[in-house]
Amino acid sequence: MTNTPSLPVVALTLGDPAGIGAELIAKLLAKPEAAALANIVLIGDRWLWDEGQRIAGTSVATDEVHSLAEVRARASATRPAFLAVHSIDPALVQRGQAAAPGGRSVLEVLDRCMDATLAGEVDAICFAPLNKHAMKIGGLRHEDELHHFAEHLGVTGYFCEFNTLGELWTSRISSHVPLKDVASYLSVERIEQAAELIYHSLLANGVAQPKIAVAAFNPHGGDGGLCGREEIDIIVPAVQRLQARDWPTESPFHGPFPADTIFLKAQAGDYQAVVTMYHDQGQIAIKLMGFSRGVTVQGGLPIPITTPAHGTAYDIAGLGKASVEATWQAFRIASRMGAAHRLATHAPA
Repeated sequence: MTNTPSLPVVALTLGDPAGIGAELIAKLLAKPEAAALANIVLIGDRWLWDEGQRIAGTSVATDEVHSLAEVRARASATRPAFLAVHSIDPALVQRGQAAAPGGRSVLEVLDRCMDATLAGEVDAICFAPLNKHAMKIGGLRHEDELHHFAEHLGVTGYFCEFNTLGELWTSRISSHVPLKDVASYLSVERIEQAAELIYHSLLANGVAQPKIAVAAFNPHGGDGGLCGREEIDIIVPAVQRLQARDWPTESPFHGPFPADTIFLKAQAGDYQAVVTMYHDQGQIAIKLMGFSRGVTVQGGLPIPITTPAHGTAYDIAGLGKASVEATWQAFRIASRMGAAHRLATHAPA
């Protein structure tokens, strides 16, 4: 029997109903080793869960619950709990297409999960892929889901997305903004906050002594000011301030390094994380190194929230071809960080 009180409660969602999310969750929960990592609760429409299992060719037994408050008190977590909700009618879903009803469905289920975190009923969330366009036409008022999470959870401090691939994590100073505006987002304070946040998140993920590289912004690191002054005026001072602080061992922060070579060092294992200055500076490298295994972690929120870094894959939705690897990695990170969160906030029963 799984020792339920010692396990973090991890909420899973089925993602955009027109995509591959339900299939991925079915494949994830078919892994016998999943139950050993977390007290799992699946939240979603029953018809969509049944459809996902049909597509995946799986049959996963679940324990039905009527509220998320019941999950932590279960005597055994050998089987996933299932909280059935009604967020969308099957007739409103056209597989492989972004639509407002699907976006509303995603928002409703995620909001239910976040309300549970505020009530102390959930320690981490791992959500299946969603579609930002569907969410925006379905009612999302923010540039992305991270900002929606932050508002719903009352976050007032710094937050940002992390993208991970195996042991390598990245954070970024600016995210879903036009490239022409990126320089205006750079500041010593934001770089310090992003670097500190990924450092503490790596600790929560089990990395004992993280080493973190900071990327330059301009080609060749600015060439001493000939190709831009952001390194001289902003990035170097930020790294120096980080290095000047008291750390348990030597300073974990290094750089700045030119962006066209920094990932060679990281790929060789010299660093566990890279602080990048804008979205594509890190995303291109991470996705080239392992698109099917990448994970997005929502950093700076009260609890860990993770998702596979790939999208809804509308082109293969319903075909049973979706790889579960990134979802499995996202779930493992949510479980590890959820356990750390639980340890920090709940005494074991």
